[in-house]
Amino acid sequence: MVNARRKAIQSLYRGVCTVIAWESITNPVTKITTQQEVIKFVNEPCKLSQEKQTTTSDTGGPAIITKTTKLSLAPELDVPAGSKIIVTQDGVTNEYTRSGKPDVHMDHQHIMLEDFQRYA
Repeated sequence: MVNARRKAIQSLYRGVCTVIAWESITNPVTKITTQQEVIKFVNEPCKLSQEKQTTTSDTGGPAIITKTTKLSLAPELDVPAGSKIIVTQDGVTNEYTRSGKPDVHMDHQHIMLEDFQRYA
C-alpha cells in the first residue's frame, strides 16, 4: 500500500522516463559476450527539475552559468551509473545520463543528471 506522503510526492510527477543501460550480454548459443543496450524500465512516472546557478571567479572574469538537472522517481527503481535516461515532461523529450549516487529517501529518490553525450 502506498502511504499518503508517497502519494502526495508522486502527485507532483509530470513526466515519464525510460532507463537504458549498456550491459554485457552472453549469447546462450554461441557463448559470445557482447555489449548491448538493455531497457531497465519504460514510462516510469517521474519529475524533472532544473536549477540555474551562477558563479563568478576571483579573477573578475565573466560569470559562469551552469545548470543542475535533478530527476525524482520511486525509491525502489535501480538506475545504474552511466545509464541513458530518456525523460518526457511537458511535451518535451530529452536524453540524460546519471551522474553520481542517487539520494534515496523513504518515499522517493533524487538522481542528478547530465546531458547525454555517449555511454561512459
